[in-house]
Amino acid sequence: MAAPKIILYTNHLCPWAHRAHIALKELGLDYEEVIIDLNKPREPWYLEVNPRGLVPSISYNGTIVTESAIVTQFLADAHPSHLLPASTSPEGPIQRARIAFFVDTFTSKLVPKYMAANRSATDEERDAATEALVAAIEAEVEGQLYPAGHGAGPFFRGSEKLTLAEALTGSFLLRFLSFEKPQYGLLGPQFTASLQKRTPNFYRWASAVVQEESVNYIWNEEKVGNSSAARFKPAAK
Repeated sequence: MAAPKIILYTNHLCPWAHRAHIALKELGLDYEEVIIDLNKPREPWYLEVNPRGLVPSISYNGTIVTESAIVTQFLADAHPSHLLPASTSPEGPIQRARIAFFVDTFTSKLVPKYMAANRSATDEERDAATEALVAAIEAEVEGQLYPAGHGAGPFFRGSEKLTLAEALTGSFLLRFLSFEKPQYGLLGPQFTASLQKRTPNFYRWASAVVQEESVNYIWNEEKVGNSSAARFKPAAK
């Protein structure tokens, strides 16, 4: 089968767009990259690609697919791999359901608390929001990562390779494990120590995920961290 022609409309500072990069790299797919400037109104040509003006969008053999989770799962479905089992395989439906539930939990329970910490007006508010994030990880996510009978690998449910769960969360894990540094100040300084003490499964998992080339190959911590701090902190300080 001929390789697909893929154009990825993206921005390397956006954690949602980063999801598509992880999937494309993990699947070994070549693509053309078009950077969209998110700091100015979208140009008319891009609104024809995606009327919402968001990233990522992809053109896949001329067909447009938008929204980060949809783009990422589309790529995983179009190119069967370790990321996501086929729904017709014996364990496929239940594994897909587990991944979907995990990602929904991460996105709905953790990301809002992470964003609240980023947007906090004072150090006290930031630290309280960071504690709320740790508590949510402890209550909602810690037990899903390595349940009884799981494999020995470091990824979701003991997988030896990345799954769609990591493709859809890895960009946020990079930020979780970087943004408590004082030069960014977007998470409380106790965050990593709290993860190590209270959520060792999550810390083990996140630490393994961010080491993967497919997760970090477009990551520029200093650029993303400084950009995020400039975006969120001026109004707070």
